[in-house]
Amino acid sequence: MLDVLIDRIRAAHADATALTITGGGSKAFYGNPCAGAALDTTALTGIVDYQPKELVLTARAGMPLDEIEALLAEHEQMLAFEPPHFDGTATLGGCVAAGLSGPRRPYAGSVRDFVLGVRMIDGAGQPLRFGGQVIKNVAGYDVSRLMAGSLGTLGLITEVSLKVLPRPAAETSLQFELNEADAILKMNQWAGQPLPLSATSWHAGLLTVRLSGAASAVHAAQTRLGGEALKEAAAFWQRVRDQSTPFFDQRKLWRLAVKSSTPPLQLGDAQWIEWGGAVRWLASDLPAAALFEAAKGCGGHATLFRGDALAGGNFSPLSPALLRVHRNLKQRFDPRGIFNRGRLYPDM
Repeated sequence: MLDVLIDRIRAAHADATALTITGGGSKAFYGNPCAGAALDTTALTGIVDYQPKELVLTARAGMPLDEIEALLAEHEQMLAFEPPHFDGTATLGGCVAAGLSGPRRPYAGSVRDFVLGVRMIDGAGQPLRFGGQVIKNVAGYDVSRLMAGSLGTLGLITEVSLKVLPRPAAETSLQFELNEADAILKMNQWAGQPLPLSATSWHAGLLTVRLSGAASAVHAAQTRLGGEALKEAAAFWQRVRDQSTPFFDQRKLWRLAVKSSTPPLQLGDAQWIEWGGAVRWLASDLPAAALFEAAKGCGGHATLFRGDALAGGNFSPLSPALLRVHRNLKQRFDPRGIFNRGRLYPDM
């Protein structure tokens, strides 16, 4: 299968023919539209190596996330960044390429933080390997992690090595009736205290907090914070992870990443707050330029997560210096621009 992919990429490189990398298709909505013949990775499946005692798993890019997480669960381990599965067809390669993390991200780390190494094929059809399969191996880490969030614009990921973590011994979720401003204040106050926080969510006047860790620590934190215990908490956080509640079905859904202490934005009638205040999901019909500027003013950036593609692109515009960096990277890894043209930024 790998030889077939390499041959297709080399032929596309020779002819400067565009290719669109496809896996499970669970994140096809994310990013900007791109044209090109489909390059299917779903046959690149299977676990290459898994050492539970070493907390490292290596799998091929087309391996379904559901199967990976089921295997980890057998050993009481997990992907700590809680990648979204969306419709259940998510694959490991797409998970890394999209760079999306779930509710645990601000407390455990992002996708990029857990990538130890990757194998990939660049735009000239060269198989490359960066990083390694052991946590102490630091060679090539930056290049490996560069693939996280690149949306397939730098190359075809064929294999990934990830650090995994033990599942927490105890977990409970608490809910509090608070307005938006008070919820933001509480999330930031609690983040600065020795509490075993692992997720936070606010929507429609209800703040939900998840505590994870040793049973004694979780119990002590629960006693200290109060609140009402949430029943069926695992299902709740899975819906938040996969954006599968009715709120996220908005025709135009924006995701703003800002400083966690940013006060209420007053930019849309409906919103959902995550990551201790650092992510604000908005349903807003304001002009894109206004939302991009608002996020920038709060020290962050905005993305049109779902909705009709914007003429200038769905991601916050880059500064000239950052745009040069992106173009130089694209030129280095994909000199003829065959992979996912325009998916990240329309002019690349």
